[in-house]
Amino acid sequence: MSTRILVAYYSATGNTAKLASALADGARETGAEVRVRTVPETAPPGAVASNPRWQAWVDAGPHHEIATLDDLEWADGFAAGSPTRFGGPAAQLKSFLDSTGGLWAKGKLVNKVATSFTTASTAHGGLEATVLATNNIFYHWGAIVLPLGYTDPRLLESGNPYGGSFVSRKSAEPDDLALDALRLQGRRLATVSRYVADGLFKDG
Repeated sequence: MSTRILVAYYSATGNTAKLASALADGARETGAEVRVRTVPETAPPGAVASNPRWQAWVDAGPHHEIATLDDLEWADGFAAGSPTRFGGPAAQLKSFLDSTGGLWAKGKLVNKVATSFTTASTAHGGLEATVLATNNIFYHWGAIVLPLGYTDPRLLESGNPYGGSFVSRKSAEPDDLALDALRLQGRRLATVSRYVADGLFKDG
């Protein structure tokens, strides 16, 4: 059975979605079965309309199927992506993560491998804080929290060992450096998830 990877994300203008797709591509390179899912847009219409790029992204959707708890239970490994919102994940993604209490109570999330990624419009706008805040949820699940690390020389240029990230200056789309880091993160997620699924990781 192939390793099963879920990539769930929220994207307001498409940048986080591009990172999610790159991570998924990296996971598929290992032979993993991958589901890419988004979460519902819950922002007020007026807030969306205040940003033309946000409105255009919403109007162009839906971009992927909506993530469900069944998707999460199915997965051996999980990647969560969100733009930075004041140093934390967007409410839209957080709402999905907050709905996992039933799976948590049944122990269904224990030893899943989990990682996260993010985007922001400023270089010091909370990228690392967002990844770390998202990872806090995984600790409560009992998941195996997987950093990107400096596991490949190319990642020394991307500058974030916590999880893939991209700074979108002047509304720029993710560059090759960022996308390559996400592909590496996807390969790492799928590889470590396979180790766990194959029993090479022993709990306790």
